[in-house]
Amino acid sequence: MRYFSNYALALGLSTALFSYTNDQKTQQVSAKNAEINASFNAAAMDMALSSDIRNDDKERDIFRNPKETLRIFDVSPEHNIIEYAPGGGWYTRILAPYVTEKGQYTAVSFPPEAAISIGADFVERIKKGYKNFSSDQSKTLGIEADNLPLYTSDAIAENLHGTVDRILIIRMMHNLKRWGIDAQEIAALKATLKADGMIGIVQHRAQDDAPEDYVDGNKGYLKRDDLIAFMDSQGFEIAAETKINENPKDKGDYPDGVWTLPPSLGSNDIDKSKFEAIGESNRMTILFKQKAI
Repeated sequence: MRYFSNYALALGLSTALFSYTNDQKTQQVSAKNAEINASFNAAAMDMALSSDIRNDDKERDIFRNPKETLRIFDVSPEHNIIEYAPGGGWYTRILAPYVTEKGQYTAVSFPPEAAISIGADFVERIKKGYKNFSSDQSKTLGIEADNLPLYTSDAIAENLHGTVDRILIIRMMHNLKRWGIDAQEIAALKATLKADGMIGIVQHRAQDDAPEDYVDGNKGYLKRDDLIAFMDSQGFEIAAETKINENPKDKGDYPDGVWTLPPSLGSNDIDKSKFEAIGESNRMTILFKQKAI
């Protein structure tokens, strides 16, 4: 998870299609990907990615593959997008410039009290981060603060309902699960979507045989099947999927969870060079569309 630079670390919180064991499913997903890849603007994305405002961010591109991730999510410069829980703004510095001329960027995040299990001081830092988000990002991006709004999910502006093309949830679903707010957050976000609007999720992926007590969200990893089943229960199905953010070196079995890996690198007593060699986490990257009623 990412959220506001002064406490993002504490919360820690070839393009190729995902390989299904069933060849027919692979062909179906490949066809779906080809169908939806019509709005993405590679030239505009290259411009956003090469901007000097990202000079400190670019070293993570090799792990996070933002261009191919946003390509599979079919994000258009003309889209009305929501970035959920934008954290320190790593993706904000790509998304907001990409859509600011013809589309609209909006940040939405969880009510601060949802994170009370981390501590009252943490909740207060979140509140401060929310308060300063628009002005801080405006200074960095050169975009008017009014065009970089942030709402909590329980106070989303009414005029957003039914207007959003894409919602992006990046490395955050584990927190929603462990705090017990995943259903309420997805429901609030779903209400903002157009009929053909979709949700793109990037999430630390657990091994398929990981024990259940390791995938409750507290270690940062979730099972692919569990995520898909949850989204199905919320009225969504897979529209497209890619393995661009997979990392087979990540075995996902660390006692301290995903935060053992870069960029967090866990506690001071670990062999950091070992985990730097692994790189960032193994991640699933899935675009979900609303199921037909």
